[in-house]
Amino acid sequence: MATPVGRIEKEFLFKALYDEKLPIVYVKDRTEHTLRLNDPAGEELVLRPDKSLGKLKNQSKLVLLFNYRGQVIDFNVTVLAHKEELIYCKAPDTLYKNLDRNYLRVDAPSDIKILFTFRGDRYNLAFPKIHEYENVAAEDLVRNLDHKNLSGLIKQITGMLSNFADGYRIINFKDKKPETPEEKIVSETGKTLFIPSTVGFLPKTDPYPKKRIITEELFKRYLETTGIGKTFLEENIARFLKNKFEDGIYSDAWIPILFHEYVIGYIHIWIDKQGKLPFDFSILDNVYQYAKVLAFALKENGYFDHGKVENEPFAGKVLDISASGLLFACPLGASLLSTLLVDAELTVTIEAPNRTINVVGKVVRRFKDKSAGYFGCRFMNMAPEDTRFLFEHLYGRQIDASDTEFLTGQV
Repeated sequence: MATPVGRIEKEFLFKALYDEKLPIVYVKDRTEHTLRLNDPAGEELVLRPDKSLGKLKNQSKLVLLFNYRGQVIDFNVTVLAHKEELIYCKAPDTLYKNLDRNYLRVDAPSDIKILFTFRGDRYNLAFPKIHEYENVAAEDLVRNLDHKNLSGLIKQITGMLSNFADGYRIINFKDKKPETPEEKIVSETGKTLFIPSTVGFLPKTDPYPKKRIITEELFKRYLETTGIGKTFLEENIARFLKNKFEDGIYSDAWIPILFHEYVIGYIHIWIDKQGKLPFDFSILDNVYQYAKVLAFALKENGYFDHGKVENEPFAGKVLDISASGLLFACPLGASLLSTLLVDAELTVTIEAPNRTINVVGKVVRRFKDKSAGYFGCRFMNMAPEDTRFLFEHLYGRQIDASDTEFLTGQV
């Protein structure tokens, strides 16, 4: 992920740009331009291009990139004036390093049209909704579980749960809306409430790369949304755990059942016999897999068919594009916003003169402001000939050996 550069490092990099006369890359109308700092950087940057850029409008934005000793840095500037072959810009607030895109972003050329279509099925369901996307695919499932026979599957799962849990429940939010604190926090976060021991603490950290656990910090943030003041958070957590212990629960876990962006229910397991080993992460991994199989089985048995939504191509406003991905925007009122989640996949159709490219675009980041939602998509497994064509169409030149380092990243 792109990392903002700190203030001291930013000053150092701008000094190096000027002292070493390092080239800054800017692409306009499929032409790559080289700019250099004409004066030391201050509140303004004065840039001298290697060839005419034409007239730049005041307040226009430039996306710039430079390489400092193998580290690629990019930043955006706003043009204040363009006169006597010099470009006067407001100095950027932030530089970014550790870029996770593979080449410089440019404005989408006017002669290409870009359309998006959701891959796979989309649903509009009456279940709690979260801001993440859970892909449910057959290849990810435990092989010894029969997802075709729903009642038989539930018997299989409950039989396996009884091997390590004293008690268990499988709850469907279609029949029961979230009511208890445990149900509410699981349904609002889509994460597992894991209490290894009710005489201990909530987990401080989440060991999973794609976060699955309600940590102590996340639990505190949830309590704050219920109106509990910061000075009372520790006390409330202690009381929460103590009440469980006094109710005879010694180890506890609530694992959500996820389908796309919905929490359709949960699997609750607990230990109520003293002296028994508490749950650990290996048990959570097993139950997490059971939950995935259950969600897949419900889908295969038509449980969600009533909420299926027709997939129609849509045209987002493409803000910039590179050889590896793009950034597009949708108005805040668009119904798509709640479905365009990180890890969701789209078919991206790029219609250019003499060629149409169809490629999978994976949403890798999303953010919003007062007017729109923004989505960064990474192109997945684009055919080499399509990559070459798109590169040449965007940058106005052929790929050469110097571009190889850029063709291994992400959007």
